Amino acid sequence: MHDELLDHLTRSTPLSRGEALRVVQDVLAYFDETIQEFVRRRHRELQAQGLVNAEIFDRIGADLKYRAVAPPELTLRQLRRMVYG
Repeated sequence: MHDELLDHLTRSTPLSRGEALRVVQDVLAYFDETIQEFVRRRHRELQAQGLVNAEIFDRIGADLKYRAVAPPELTLRQLRRMVYG
């Protein structure tokens, strides 16, 4: 699985092949989240940091632009529905 990438990581970093494999798997799992899963997870994380919803939804909207495949821009209402149903 991803041998060329693993070879590159082991050549260009101090990671062992097993560590590089784990990093690749973690990154792929991170980007495998659906938009709804990402929004809900980030909402919980930011809420736990003490942010209020106005700040949270602004931050989530900005974060979505940096996903591997950015979704179309979501409205505040769409983001709220993902979190609260």
